Amino acid sequence: MTKKLAPFALIAPAQLLLIAVIGLSGIYVLVLSFTHSTFGSQTTFAGLENYTRILSDPGFLRAFVNTFVVVNVVIYGELILGLAAAFLFASGIRFKRLMFAIMLAPYAVSPVVAVVIWRFLAEPDVGVLTMTLESLGLPSLNWAIERWHALGLVSVMSIWIHLPFTFVILYAAVQGAPKELYEAAKIDGASSWHLFRHISIPWITPAILVALLFRFVFAFRLFTEVWLLTRGGPIGRTEVLATYLYRQGFRYNDFGTAAATGWLMLVASLLLASVYIYALNRSTRATSG
Repeated sequence: MTKKLAPFALIAPAQLLLIAVIGLSGIYVLVLSFTHSTFGSQTTFAGLENYTRILSDPGFLRAFVNTFVVVNVVIYGELILGLAAAFLFASGIRFKRLMFAIMLAPYAVSPVVAVVIWRFLAEPDVGVLTMTLESLGLPSLNWAIERWHALGLVSVMSIWIHLPFTFVILYAAVQGAPKELYEAAKIDGASSWHLFRHISIPWITPAILVALLFRFVFAFRLFTEVWLLTRGGPIGRTEVLATYLYRQGFRYNDFGTAAATGWLMLVASLLLASVYIYALNRSTRATSG
């Protein structure tokens, strides 16, 4: 009995710390979401009023749509680029160490600095990216005015900043694939496409799901890129859920509404992330079986 309880005793301090820091804070925010709370007034019970007001607010619905679009563009864009880079490095590339360092460099840059760099590059008047697009006869990025231009630039920035994370996970999975499977398949006459489809993809599927799960959770909280680029403007057209929450809590001092927004974000992210968790469990069982 002592041996069985020993592992739980060892992790108990960390679990208690998580409960104290995250669990109690989450419960407090949940209670706060059912109240009217702001500076200079007494907190009163509001029931579901905060939630009904948020869900009927066009600004919240627009922020949810923007978040949903950007998150899907970011995570699947990173997946495609990460897979391509992982297989490119695994197949052999010249100056591999140098290219590997270049690939990981964006992750060493502060998100704030990265946004400032991209904002300078995409400056509507003198930005290098803007002038390049104009020289090629392509329309420029009017991210200060156009909603989808701004969200597209936000997506590109987020992919550039976080691509190394996805790349490392996928590259490690590709490197771990048994060489014997490829050799046996080649002897049987399998083409490169069949090797990729029937060996590589099934083998790295768990890693793909892990990368998607982590990036989905992180991308759903997208804030820095939007806030530093457009602050949710013009007129809230580029607002995402995190900036909507920030504005409610720290601009309007409506803590009840901000808390309700936070819990709606948590529930939405858990529901959507559960799809990846379910797929990951099925894939892991199939692989181990």
